[in-house]
Order: sequence, then C-alpha cells, then structure tokens
Amino acid sequence: MAPGDNYRAKALELLARAEIEGDLQMRTELENLAAAYLRLADQAARNSELYLAYEPSPRKIDDPN
Repeated sequence: MAPGDNYRAKALELLARAEIEGDLQMRTELENLAAAYLRLADQAARNSELYLAYEPSPRKIDDPN
C-alpha cells in the first residue's frame, strides 16, 4: 500500500456518506472531514519521501556518559 492510501480510503468513505446525508450541516461536516483526510494522505506521501538521518554528536573526552 502506498503511503496515505488508508487516509484516501477513509476520505472516499466519508464522501459516500455525505452524498446520502439529508442534513445539510452534517453533509458539510462530512465533506470537510473528507478534505482533511485527503490533506493527511498528501502529507503522508510527502513524509515518505523524506530521508532523515540522525547522527549523534561525538562525545567529548571528558564526558562521563
């Protein structure tokens, strides 16, 4: 699975629920929540492309740890 696929699936589920929702306010909230999940999917895809290497600084000679 590609990064963010779970978020995209949830967004599609929410949009499907929004389509059949009779209450306008609830429909709007479901659509807004779906949009938030799509943003999370995009962020997950961007994060998967990052390579962060952590290299601890060398210890000082007089450092007891």
